[in-house]
Amino acid sequence: MEVSLALLADYANVTADGKLNILGIFDTIFADRFPAVHPQMQLILRLEANPAEAGSRKKLELKLMTADGHTRFAIGAELGLEVKDPSKPVGEMMKTDQIIGLQNVRFEVPGDYQIAILVNEETKKTIPLKVRQRQPQP
Repeated sequence: MEVSLALLADYANVTADGKLNILGIFDTIFADRFPAVHPQMQLILRLEANPAEAGSRKKLELKLMTADGHTRFAIGAELGLEVKDPSKPVGEMMKTDQIIGLQNVRFEVPGDYQIAILVNEETKKTIPLKVRQRQPQP
């Protein structure tokens, strides 16, 4: 299983016909003071699996990490890959879009963070996130 898309946004949804809509993609958060709490963000992932993986289970883990490698929080889930739809062409990758809401994420200090996406304990992708102190306006 691979992670073909990973980003942070203000909002995302998937329509009934499978379109992924994303609004407000960002990689930097500004705060007036610290510790700071970011009220809401959404982590958007597109996971792709080879048809040979159909019927297997994968452990998905998301970690918010500081620049010095400390984990601020981790979220885990187990994904079951369904048997491939026989109406799809042979060899076509299985795809799923995941939207994970993150509320009230606390940042103790400004700095460089990252969200690491692991599948079966192997890092597949990282999303950089800069948290900066807003400068007062003159």
